[in-house]
Amino acid sequence: MRFLPAILLLACSGPPGTFEFPSPTDAPPLRGPGGPERTFTEDELFQPCAYLDGGPDDWDHHNLVGPYRGHLVLPWAPEWSDGGITFFEVSDPCEPVKLADSWDTDMRETHAIGFTHIREGIYQGDWAVVNHMRGIQIWDVSNPYEPVVAGSVELPNVFYPDSYSRVVLSVFWQYPVLYAAAANNGIFVVDTSNPYEPRMLNHMEFEPGLRSGGVFALGNSLLVAGAETEDAILLDISDPANPQPIPGGRFDVADRDGVPREYYHGNRAGDLALFARKGGGSGPMVYDISDPTAPSFVGDLPMPNNGGYIFYDEGFLFMGESSAARVYDARDMSDIKVVGEVTPDVFPGDLDTITPYGNVAMLSADSDAEDDQGTTVIPWRVEPDHEAPEVMAVSPKDGEVGVALTSRIGVGFNEMVEPSTVFAGSIRIVAEDGTPIDAWGSGQEAIATLFPKGRLLPNTTYTVSVEEGGVTDVNGNAVAETYTWSFTTAGQ
Repeated sequence: MRFLPAILLLACSGPPGTFEFPSPTDAPPLRGPGGPERTFTEDELFQPCAYLDGGPDDWDHHNLVGPYRGHLVLPWAPEWSDGGITFFEVSDPCEPVKLADSWDTDMRETHAIGFTHIREGIYQGDWAVVNHMRGIQIWDVSNPYEPVVAGSVELPNVFYPDSYSRVVLSVFWQYPVLYAAAANNGIFVVDTSNPYEPRMLNHMEFEPGLRSGGVFALGNSLLVAGAETEDAILLDISDPANPQPIPGGRFDVADRDGVPREYYHGNRAGDLALFARKGGGSGPMVYDISDPTAPSFVGDLPMPNNGGYIFYDEGFLFMGESSAARVYDARDMSDIKVVGEVTPDVFPGDLDTITPYGNVAMLSADSDAEDDQGTTVIPWRVEPDHEAPEVMAVSPKDGEVGVALTSRIGVGFNEMVEPSTVFAGSIRIVAEDGTPIDAWGSGQEAIATLFPKGRLLPNTTYTVSVEEGGVTDVNGNAVAETYTWSFTTAGQ
């Protein structure tokens, strides 16, 4: 692996303040009605009931969706640029309401979108980050009726038209630090503390090379998943600007017979690494990465077709497989089963991405969609989601010692969470003398991040609590019971 020197270490010491925790429920008010509340019949499951369109400039080339402040957020753009971000009301998912159109010539196909709500200061507001033709771009989404690009940064050797070798394929936001997976360029670390002027902090290339397709940061742990590769990498990001290799952290993704298999893309659910098999068939492959020095096989299900993108929701896997999209019951990883599927005769297109969203899934066509039908709403479960999000994994881990003073707090949930409910109040960091620690909050898919605004103290035990009633899922279901753990920092 090769590094370029870091320009700046963001987490710096500061004078003691008078910070007090806000209430766990003191998130910004929702601007939309929230997630799906419609009940379906068995006959309606896995049948399209509505379509989402980005606007008059939409090329009908869609990928994932995400929640933000009560709306569904659809980033849309083809690999050759010209895209936007559109907000929808989906409380009745079969009658979605689009708020407004947006457009930017430099936005390109994105496989991830991160959010942060900055609660105070000159950058107070709502922000989202996606891919740029030559790097990354940050959108001001404070007004869902008029999302606009605030800032962008071009990254070295990132360019198009080769849509796999040199472009940014996805991003992960631990505001104010962002990680970008840039294919054969490796990964970039970006300072986004000023959303209008993001700048590169560091660059890491892999030797031997890895076509970096996805980055998934849980606290101090970064999973780098490949794009059409057979291996993946785990990095130590306890110093956020300086990712470090972990001995044993580069591993082959193999099937149940121990045969390494090419996969198209990956994802993370707590300490589970998820991979969408592509070589020699399709189907999910799952690894346990709780010990980053020895990732281990958990389960798989070989299938026909061709793998695309994969997501996790309350024990179920959602996987686009080009000529099909499937939902898998993976509550027993030793016996993964197909729950249902959609094929192009029902929804035409290259079915690469199916994103869980309550009791529906948003199935997107990567190409070859019908006009104005880039994404369709697919009911997959009868009843609306009324189950509280549950903690699957945390970083730093409970009882961990020697923790870096520049650590972030990561919480992996069992389903997508509402990013605006992640703040220093819904998740609390307390020093052993009772001092509350202020931090920035951000959320992406099922991962919540707190980034302390100053260095942690050396030789100090910190207790973290995910507060009852604080973090919610897309349907507004809040954490049902406070979850608490502790870790101890290293010396000076």
